[in-house]
Amino acid sequence: MFWTLAGLFVISLVLLIFSIMKTSQAAKKEHEQIDMMHISTMKEINALQDSVRNLELDLEVVIEASGFQLSSEERIFMREVLDLYKRSYSIENIAELKQVPVSEIEQIVAPYQQVKDGGRKVAVEN
Repeated sequence: MFWTLAGLFVISLVLLIFSIMKTSQAAKKEHEQIDMMHISTMKEINALQDSVRNLELDLEVVIEASGFQLSSEERIFMREVLDLYKRSYSIENIAELKQVPVSEIEQIVAPYQQVKDGGRKVAVEN
C-alpha cells in the first residue's frame, strides 16, 4: 500500500513538472508572437509618421512655391469647409454651420466642384 501511494505521488509530481514546462513553453511562444505583432505595428506607425512628415514638407514647398500665404486659422477653416463639402453637405448648409456668407463658401469649393449639369445649361441657353 505504501509503495502504491509513493508511486502515485511520484507519477503526479512528474506530471506536474511536465505540465509546468509545457505551459511555460506555450507562454514563451505567445509572448514571442505578441512581440512580433508589436514590432510590426511600430514599423507601420513609423511608416505612417514618415508619410505624414513628407506630406507636411510637400505642403510647405507648394505653399512657398505658389506664394499663396494663409494663416493657420484660414487654413483650418478651408480644410473644414472642404471636408464638409466632400462629405456631400450642401453649400448652404456649410455656410449656415460656419456662419459665413454662401458666396464665401462657393469661392472656397469652386475649384473642387464637378461640372454636373453642363448639358442642361446648353439647352437652356439655346
